[in-house]
Amino acid sequence: MFTNVEIGIDLGTANILVYSKDKGIILNEPSVVALNLDTNAVLAVGTEAKNMVGKTPANIVAIRPLKDGVIADYDMTSSMLKEIMKKTSKELGMSFRKPNVVVCAPSGSTSVERRAILDSVRSFGAKNVHLIEEPLAAAIGAGLPVDEPIANVVVDIGGGTTEVAIISFGGVVTCNSVRIGGDKLDEAIIQHVRKTYNVLIGERTAEMIKMEIGYAPIEHEEMLMEVRGRDLVHGLPKTITLNSTEIQRALRELLLQLLESVKATLEDCPPELSGDIVDQGIMLTGGGAELNGLQQWLAEEVSVPVHIAPTPLESVAIGTGKSLSFIDKLQKISM
Repeated sequence: MFTNVEIGIDLGTANILVYSKDKGIILNEPSVVALNLDTNAVLAVGTEAKNMVGKTPANIVAIRPLKDGVIADYDMTSSMLKEIMKKTSKELGMSFRKPNVVVCAPSGSTSVERRAILDSVRSFGAKNVHLIEEPLAAAIGAGLPVDEPIANVVVDIGGGTTEVAIISFGGVVTCNSVRIGGDKLDEAIIQHVRKTYNVLIGERTAEMIKMEIGYAPIEHEEMLMEVRGRDLVHGLPKTITLNSTEIQRALRELLLQLLESVKATLEDCPPELSGDIVDQGIMLTGGGAELNGLQQWLAEEVSVPVHIAPTPLESVAIGTGKSLSFIDKLQKISM
């Protein structure tokens, strides 16, 4: 009746993804919890909770228990994981207990942050829990030959952090992590609209602007978008028109910091592996990899071929699931 199930979890700042070896990605939900402040009861998790952001009464708050790729609110993360696991068991269509779980952790996370991740996953009854570094999981999910002595460069742009790593022979050779991701880009857009137009927009609106008219290169075909927000002078709803050039300017400083991180990682690369990078190029993963023109802009700036993973948003989750088959080998190398 009960079966041991192997699953991989991408515990991301913006989204939680669950991967099963047999069924692939079985769950992809935002990392948001809706909480009733009066009773401390969890009202909704995932997509349902995200739809409540900025639209709830005062006693209900939608919070994100993960910040910069690590657990900021332990109790909320545990509650969220329990709800996610309930949904997972329904998706798998069978009762299961004691699953074997691989969960990813940012490469720059401290031992305390890693312990919090392990404890929160164990709290719903996992049999064995393994941690895998996020860039390594992203590389496996993107289909790179990580267990060979070849340089694999991964730039994983998540919601809270960007991880840049060179991976060879199943381990991370050199890595840089910057706390710049999709959330920081959204924040930059909110601040730009506030300063320029005296209009306040929400996080979801900023995310839509980024996806539709956010560009990395300076030179691009200009696009316009109508946006609604609250006028800070009169307090009334207001519609403004934004163009892609001003959004590119708003994002430029953060993108340059991201570029510096990529360059710093490449500078730390051992000379033997540098030749491989010219041939293999750089692999972009994570939701931020889908920013318009990022691939072309990065390739021009670092003079190295840049590729985007087939499913950038799902790469880390797929990698955590696939790594179950050779997790012991990976851990021996990392030890």
